[in-house]
Amino acid sequence: MFFKWLKQYMPRSLYGRAAMILLLPVVVLQLVVTVVFMQRHFEGVTMQMSTTVAREVELVLSGVPETTLDVLDIRVSDVARDVLAEPNTRLWYDFSGVIITRNLNKILPQIKVIDLYNDDVVRLVADVDGQAKEVIFDRSRISAAKPHQLFVNMMFYGFLFTLIALIYLRNQLRPIKRLATAAEAFGRGRNMPFSPAGATEVRSAGTAFVDMRNRIERQIETRTLMLSGVSHDLRTPLTRMRLALAMLDDDEREPLEQDVDEMQGMIDAFLEFSKGGQAMEPEAVVVQTWIEQVVADCARAGRDVSLVHSEGEGTVMLRLGGMRRALDNLIGNAVRYGSRAEVSMVLTDKFLRLRVDDDGPGIPENRRAEAQRPFTRLDPSRNQDKGGSVGLGLAIATDIARAHGGVLRLGESERLGGLRADIVIAR
Repeated sequence: MFFKWLKQYMPRSLYGRAAMILLLPVVVLQLVVTVVFMQRHFEGVTMQMSTTVAREVELVLSGVPETTLDVLDIRVSDVARDVLAEPNTRLWYDFSGVIITRNLNKILPQIKVIDLYNDDVVRLVADVDGQAKEVIFDRSRISAAKPHQLFVNMMFYGFLFTLIALIYLRNQLRPIKRLATAAEAFGRGRNMPFSPAGATEVRSAGTAFVDMRNRIERQIETRTLMLSGVSHDLRTPLTRMRLALAMLDDDEREPLEQDVDEMQGMIDAFLEFSKGGQAMEPEAVVVQTWIEQVVADCARAGRDVSLVHSEGEGTVMLRLGGMRRALDNLIGNAVRYGSRAEVSMVLTDKFLRLRVDDDGPGIPENRRAEAQRPFTRLDPSRNQDKGGSVGLGLAIATDIARAHGGVLRLGESERLGGLRADIVIAR
């Protein structure tokens, strides 16, 4: 329970946690050394010195010849009784002054004023048989000289060495931050230049990341080439089939042409899937203007779609071709399995959300993850009589969202009662 409460106050970044690990022992050690040193050294030494001086002052106040005063190096003079009402004084950093005041008052009750405001001398005012006497002697006789300098030096050199350690720590953590930045950029579909550097362990992690990134890029390239090649090779026999069908009678040609059209749609879907979200380089896009244009183009194509809500302004780095393809697929699915689609956009400092709602049958919650896998058809919930489908529409949208470092979320539309598809991209 305690650790859960403490965790919320801990730094989140690696640099902050490393700095805390470095600073916390240093600060605690300084505090412990300070307290122990004050108690066992300053307090002990000051007690001994003040006790000795108190006995000498007691002797002086009892009345001694001036030659004795010269030997003791203590000056005594009579002052007005009004001086007895003055308060005790000391400098705020004078730690030993507290011990001196307490010890002198304990040994010499007749002392009424203890003035430690001057670092060089000590001024006492005592009430001796109704007469106010002022006693002055060197401060070095009653305590160590300028004890605050020890703590000043500790703080100064502690701060200096901590600053040097933080600079060194920052240099050691910089390769880790570069690795994290490169990994985050690659997760969002951007290939940042990165070369392993730093300590041996960090360099090994960087090398492993570079190898992993190269393998993923080769796999993506192989998949794209394979699907593109297969789809391209299928176009030639389809073209020959269309030419052969043109010579048949209308009654025989129509169902066969429908089959050929369906196969053509499948090939186009394969090509779209092979392109994924890597076809274009990201560019800065004014999202509000872009979404309005996409919805208008879909409406001109005969789809019942409208932009119902747009919130936020600004630019986002997007692959226009891929994101346009993803949004077209979501809108196409919405009007294919429902009667209309509603599009909304929300842009904040942290994320971009593109939402498509429809009034269709929707997708059951337990099958939404399955619906995002390639070549998946949900026949019971999505009517196949309204158009051919190879089960790649949501898979393409999911792939493109991931290529932007985002995610495709499926849910139930609160506005229309059908499917709600959200593309959420972190900024």
